[in-house]
Amino acid sequence: MKIALMDSGIGLLAATAAVRRLRPDADLVLSLDPDGMPWGPRTPEDLTERALAVAEAAAAHRPDALIVGCNTATVHALPTLRARLEPALPVIGTVPAIKPAAAGGGPLAIWATPATTGSPYQRGLIEEFADGAKVTEVPCPGLAEAVEHADEAAIDAAVAAAAALTPDDVTTVVLGCTHYELVHERIREAVQRPGFPPLVLHGSAGAVAAQALRRIGARPDPGAPAEGTLTVLLSGREGLLPAPALAYEEGRLLGAASPAR
Repeated sequence: MKIALMDSGIGLLAATAAVRRLRPDADLVLSLDPDGMPWGPRTPEDLTERALAVAEAAAAHRPDALIVGCNTATVHALPTLRARLEPALPVIGTVPAIKPAAAGGGPLAIWATPATTGSPYQRGLIEEFADGAKVTEVPCPGLAEAVEHADEAAIDAAVAAAAALTPDDVTTVVLGCTHYELVHERIREAVQRPGFPPLVLHGSAGAVAAQALRRIGARPDPGAPAEGTLTVLLSGREGLLPAPALAYEEGRLLGAASPAR
């Protein structure tokens, strides 16, 4: 089994680690775009062109499925990627986990990039899936970039700024950018209010990994031999995981458990 994941940077680590935990025997192909990152400020057309190149670089390694490990790329490029690659290669997008978050019933906040916050895309998801729950959209300027570079001071400042915009009565936070899942505990600590119930965080990594297995007719097997390999593509060139990836548990898991191909 071979599963590919794509993103401009290391935001795909959370979903990659989730796949690795579900199927330690799966070969992984990570396709990043250091030459073109960040994708967020690009026009939809430009972003789609970059994403397609990264996807095709991954597809050349003949994976069984491709996960788009980026919310922004899913918003703008998923239809084009599917039109180009499916049905031969199933393509799985990443969307904010608003529906399961709203099922808890309490007020929720969606942390996302400034470009996504308030966008018709996110507003549509809220309208479709929030089921009447009180929702606060929280922009997080600079957080994804800080996580990408493992800049501790910048991460702390961006998390604190977003926490200050999050209402005190929020019981659930949706992590609407894959980068944010890498610092979920820091987000929890910043938002948790004394005397309130434990904060619930909803990311997308686990659901995306499970969906990828379903699309190829495979089942989770966490006890499988940890023999899966890791191939890293940097704007199409084979290379190594970016150094900042090792600042996070998910990156260290890949480095420890995955022999390079």
